[in-house]
Amino acid sequence: MKSYTEYLWFNTKKKREFINITPELDRVLHQSGIQEGLILASAMHITAAVYVNDAEEGLIADIEEWLEKLAPYRADYRHHQTGEDNGDAHLKNLLLGHQVLVPVTKGKLDLGPWQQVYYAEFDGQRRKRVILKVIGD
Repeated sequence: MKSYTEYLWFNTKKKREFINITPELDRVLHQSGIQEGLILASAMHITAAVYVNDAEEGLIADIEEWLEKLAPYRADYRHHQTGEDNGDAHLKNLLLGHQVLVPVTKGKLDLGPWQQVYYAEFDGQRRKRVILKVIGD
């Protein structure tokens, strides 16, 4: 079994952004030469997420609104007593998750017809990374 690792770096312009990273997964998969296996995409920061869903702009806006309802930005999080102001970003990470695993079949990402892989940033405007790790043969 072989493995291949690459890092994606982000420094978003806004505090919150949703970035389709499916083309990057595809590029890294082809770079790896692996035909059968898995590719892991994992946010290496606890105020960001990686998830799979549709690439439709209305849905992305709905996801952002839903997250804000469940984990709104507010000043009274206990976490803020440490000097931070990103308690909501940590909770949003828990709601979407920090990683996804995508099957690789015949050298291609084996996603459903509408599935795309997204990086969701909840505390941006600073340098962060995602690890992509391909394993297989």
